[in-house]
Amino acid sequence: MSHAAGLPLALTLGEPAGIGPDLTLAVWQRRRELAIPPFYVIGDPEFLAARARALGNDVPVRSVTPRQASNAFSSALPVVPLDARITAAPGRPDDSSAAGAIASIDRAVADVMAGEAGAVVTNPIAKSVLYRAGFTDPGHTEYLARLAERATGRPVMPVMMLWSPELAVVPVTIHIPLKDVIAQLTTRLIVDTGRIVARDMAARFGVARPRLSVAGLNPHAGEDGTIGREDVEIVAPAVAALRAEGIDARGPLPADTMFHAAARATYDVALCMYHDQALIPIKTLAFDHGVNVTLGLPFVRTSPDHGTAFDLAGTGRADTSSLVAALKLAARLSARTPAAVN
Repeated sequence: MSHAAGLPLALTLGEPAGIGPDLTLAVWQRRRELAIPPFYVIGDPEFLAARARALGNDVPVRSVTPRQASNAFSSALPVVPLDARITAAPGRPDDSSAAGAIASIDRAVADVMAGEAGAVVTNPIAKSVLYRAGFTDPGHTEYLARLAERATGRPVMPVMMLWSPELAVVPVTIHIPLKDVIAQLTTRLIVDTGRIVARDMAARFGVARPRLSVAGLNPHAGEDGTIGREDVEIVAPAVAALRAEGIDARGPLPADTMFHAAARATYDVALCMYHDQALIPIKTLAFDHGVNVTLGLPFVRTSPDHGTAFDLAGTGRADTSSLVAALKLAARLSARTPAAVN
């Protein structure tokens, strides 16, 4: 089964005190205008109805099962209920926040693994709130990978890609201090990451032979070892190994010349060595409509490329562009990807 067979998207609640509920309600209201694919949100129907009233939005909320969601979508916001009540006010997480956010993720993954949803789309979570409640994973991506491993019994290496029509980037190392990047950056990590990117770009994005541009770690990609040896000793061997596997990879390339328009036309994904090397260019080019896509999972997962924005929660001023892009990309990718029931 796939999304093309009529499966709705499973949208998580995210941090209930953040802008996720506001965005969900606003996107459903504009579903026809924006051609939004059918989705259901996993949360507390009473909480969502109350948030809609507080925002002055006339959004009917209907409790459904995943199988009922697509039919309900045209006339009401379909909500698959959680067992627990959600009580957080806009901008003020409370004791229900972490439990509700985690339960929503758990149910979304269970639904897609059971073939009842075409993909998982996640609203933003507040990691600090989850950590205070005893959450042990570094973030969303790692938690999703752990759920996938538990469901399949197979190891999973999740890869974070930030995608937009203008640019797609993958940071090989992610949320670690800059001083720790060199210790974590290995030829094996770059090769494993590049392999997953090439595979999923072909299988899910339909790019027959993905072109990967691999950034150097140091300024000017190290100038043949005169500005650090890492590009010669770590990055270049990884590019050679990827090419030996038949993957179209180039590099290491000077990162400062990789992101202008003419350069971007020469590749499909930029592999970057650390977080800001990847995220600064895409957030410059596509701040409002970039999408976080997790590659390497046995299902499609997308997410808006922004946080919980507690200061905007409950105001009605949050920008829906990234959630709209995440829903549309999830529908596009899941139409090409068998549901994770095998």
